Amino acid sequence: MNLKLGVIADDFTGATDIASFMAQAGWQVIQLNGRADDVRLPDDTDAVVISLKTRSCPAGQAVAESLEALAWLDAHQCRRVYFKYCSTFDSTAKGNIGPVTDALLQATGRSMAVLCPALPVNHRQVIGGNLLVNGVALNESGMQHHPLTPMTDAYLPRVMDAQSEGKTGLIPLATVRQGGQAVAQRLDQLRQQGVRYALADIEHDSDLALLAAALPAEILLTGGSGLGGAIALAQGAARRVKTERLPSATGRAVILSGSCSAMTNRQVARYQQADLSQSTPTDNGTTTAAWCRPIEAARCLTEAHRYAAELVEWVISQPGDPAPLLYATQSAQAVGAIQARHGAAVIGQAIEQLFADIACQLQNLGFNKFIIAGGETSSLVAQQLGVKGFTIGQTIAPGVPWVKDIQRPLWLALKSGNFGQENFFNQAQEHYQ
Repeated sequence: MNLKLGVIADDFTGATDIASFMAQAGWQVIQLNGRADDVRLPDDTDAVVISLKTRSCPAGQAVAESLEALAWLDAHQCRRVYFKYCSTFDSTAKGNIGPVTDALLQATGRSMAVLCPALPVNHRQVIGGNLLVNGVALNESGMQHHPLTPMTDAYLPRVMDAQSEGKTGLIPLATVRQGGQAVAQRLDQLRQQGVRYALADIEHDSDLALLAAALPAEILLTGGSGLGGAIALAQGAARRVKTERLPSATGRAVILSGSCSAMTNRQVARYQQADLSQSTPTDNGTTTAAWCRPIEAARCLTEAHRYAAELVEWVISQPGDPAPLLYATQSAQAVGAIQARHGAAVIGQAIEQLFADIACQLQNLGFNKFIIAGGETSSLVAQQLGVKGFTIGQTIAPGVPWVKDIQRPLWLALKSGNFGQENFFNQAQEHYQ
């Protein structure tokens, strides 16, 4: 086997994100949960995406796990390596994008990495080195309130330099649009200036296509999912892969929302828009649709096992159409108050573990479709469900496909916090066969 591309992704939603773009380009893509040494890859596999949970863990752990993934890719004769992180460059002065990139450069013997977080189809653009989300500077987009990786600066060279060993330079948009020779000349200039990381300006999908065609094989690839899809397209997939694309309508589904992003807040609110005759009161005096239930943060700490059992019983008692929703999704202000009371790391881990416990119990009770919002939540749920790998199904929204366990008829939709339209939870349930 000769893999065209091996991707090391720092979380599960990011892994399915890039896997879906490469699959849409015609590649046969397998997503693995960690190294998964006992999984046999199909002979026609073009790319492997290794899903890690390293976005917000200690930098040393992120580096160690990423190097283990690299060793697995090397053992499987992978031609090129791609470090996948979020299109909002989720990383602070402590890492982990900088430390992992440095470690991969050293381990692969490469002298330079390209940085390309842009994903125009989801309105993430890099202009003049500044990352824009929906046309707004990253640090004004809502990402400044992220509970784990608050992004307070939109100028990515400064963000990268604060957490890495080298210096960042820019491939300007005009250079990208001049094509391969201009990009090659710019990379040579940056090397001569002692630059280790080349950040690419990208405005449109056409810019990604030009960059993908221009990048030399010896450069370390890092970035969002857009460049991965563009690389697959640039290599001219000769076939359309035939995989099971949609989950069966049989069985039951549940939605678990751990993300507190601005878009997930809107998605939860949209899903609750229902006939008020089918609503129930919440602790703060508002009402929510009968099939939606908020998580009580304190109970995740004081009576986690009992609380999980109670929520499982509630999910089972729901009619099933629409799928019941359990959500920890709250506004930035509410999240800040909860973190101040309990500690950000402690309460975050407790809520993620609650969702994972609930998912495992529901899977044992016959639930076969899990719609999950939030990268950290998705990672832990997939790990504790015992998923070793996925095949990539139909796309629900850009960067969010249905994925199927390679060993069981178990389907998951793993949504990064800010991905999808406001009606995403309804859209996911329309994709059954």
